[in-house]
Amino acid sequence: MTEHFRPVSAVDGYLPIGDHGLIGDVRSAALVGRDGAVSWLCAPRFDSSPVFCALLDHERGGAFRVVAHGLQESRQHYHPDTGVLVTELRTGTGVLELTDALTLNEGVDLAERTRAGRGELLRRMRVTHGEVDVELAVQPRGEVSVQRSDDGWRLHSDDWPDVILHFAVSPPADGLNSRIRLAAGQRVYAQLSWADDAHRRRWPDPERRMASTIVDWQRWARCLTYDGPQQALVRRSAVTLKMLDHDAGGAIVAAPTSSLPEAIGGERNWDYRFSWVRDAAFSVYAMRRVGLASEANNFLHWVLDAVERKGEARVLYDLDGHAPPDERVDPHLRGYRHSSPVRWGNGAAEQTQHDVWGEILDCAHQRVAGGGAIDPALWSWLRELVGRAQRRWHQPDHGIWEVRTSGRLFTYSVAMCQVALDRAARMARRLDLPGDPDTWAADADRIREALLQEAWDSQRQTLVEHLAPDEEQRAAAGLDASLLALPLRRMISSTHPKMIATTAAVAERLDAGDGLLFRYLPEESPDGLSGDEGAFLLCSFWLVDNLAKQGRVDEAGQLYESLCARANPLGLLPEQIEPATGAFLGNFPQAFSHVGVISSALNLQRAARENHTEVTRR
Repeated sequence: MTEHFRPVSAVDGYLPIGDHGLIGDVRSAALVGRDGAVSWLCAPRFDSSPVFCALLDHERGGAFRVVAHGLQESRQHYHPDTGVLVTELRTGTGVLELTDALTLNEGVDLAERTRAGRGELLRRMRVTHGEVDVELAVQPRGEVSVQRSDDGWRLHSDDWPDVILHFAVSPPADGLNSRIRLAAGQRVYAQLSWADDAHRRRWPDPERRMASTIVDWQRWARCLTYDGPQQALVRRSAVTLKMLDHDAGGAIVAAPTSSLPEAIGGERNWDYRFSWVRDAAFSVYAMRRVGLASEANNFLHWVLDAVERKGEARVLYDLDGHAPPDERVDPHLRGYRHSSPVRWGNGAAEQTQHDVWGEILDCAHQRVAGGGAIDPALWSWLRELVGRAQRRWHQPDHGIWEVRTSGRLFTYSVAMCQVALDRAARMARRLDLPGDPDTWAADADRIREALLQEAWDSQRQTLVEHLAPDEEQRAAAGLDASLLALPLRRMISSTHPKMIATTAAVAERLDAGDGLLFRYLPEESPDGLSGDEGAFLLCSFWLVDNLAKQGRVDEAGQLYESLCARANPLGLLPEQIEPATGAFLGNFPQAFSHVGVISSALNLQRAARENHTEVTRR
């Protein structure tokens, strides 16, 4: 359902994070605000230097603005099952309909690993009622060289060295900044391209490019098979994950943005334009079950190819499966609502995170479960990871939340070492692979028992964030919402008495109100950073999963509905929520949150069948 018109308001010069829509071409993505501005675009790839990033500095970051003078209110919606966005801008004299797309090559199959995107941002302006004074303003980031060409302008800057931009307007305009008056029925097209000229001219009709892009998205969406609770939001989540898919290799970025803050004014600002191995392990099963089999298989292959090719087990990789660039602070950008620093690159890539061994082995196991093979070279490397899990599971690491303190013996990391051994034993037996599956299985059982003993606080009746040798130390340990993920990794059943107790303890102690959960409390679980953060959406979806598996289907369904209601009118979710206001925090949109939407819907549907109940369908 299309949202109602709403006033457009900014704070400190910035729209709320949730007042943006995502467009993408499975190679890059852009954010379009309800004010008509493209305030974020990296080209030619997700992890390229941004051409526009007013989202991180509204004065210096650069934007592509379409200004409807006298703007009073606006609304946004997607063409159904597409990455094509419509923004309606209402003034006192008329309504401007702005349609934005990162266009696709005509007739492309989005499920295939091929170059789907044309390398073009296409903006169509059309007045549907009355007349509107419209201003176009293209102002990329940094010092820009501008040259006139036959049909527009060429732009280049050392601040975004990977591309040369070509800007054109039809009917032609006088420059990068122009003002026109449009009456009802009139339309103008603006094109910003980073493709070569021959590729651009091969298919010149802008209306045809827009229409074909819509058709190709909707053709792809026929693969979606879900029919259950929150069907519209689940479908939109699947489309969003597709827009975060990098078609050249199969990686899915955690988010298309960098440095959107986890607390306004805080330092918890990170670059998420890379792919985390654990995201694949969580995502693939859910994607496959809603019809995204090709995307799931491509993501699996990308992870395992990166591991085999590089001979290393990294926490995250760039889109080509290499180490991401070193983390650095941008001295020129002030950050969203002055939340600094702005960071490029991600230092977590160099951390010790033992869960990655289990994540990789779980990816391999999912490949095998889907009928895939494990070649000898890959198996040799996977066996090395199994050996590391055997030898080092009882050593500290930096954990799933990538703390920037000295390590601890995080419970989730220990659990994933158990997963590594368990999955290796299962694969070796199923495929008759070389190794010692009996020993691996026995060690997996030993790690599991150690975890259930040494992470259990009998006073509070809960598992805690890290293992400790005595009861006094466990009583002082904090709680961690990642404990809710242990049943999802099949380390322990959701109905195990200790897991039932832990679910209740986490829900109570990490409660942020209205079904939201904090990941942990920094005062109890030091992370080396100052300040606080918002509630982490994925953790609440994990709570839904545990409640559903414990037979509390009505309670789980109510919580799920409340979480889905937090999506913006376009069906997009951030990483975190500010509990007091409901405002979006963190990078946006967040792949993990949309995986949560899909996974919890599927788990609710299954639990309802098993308990002979019904889940509300909306």
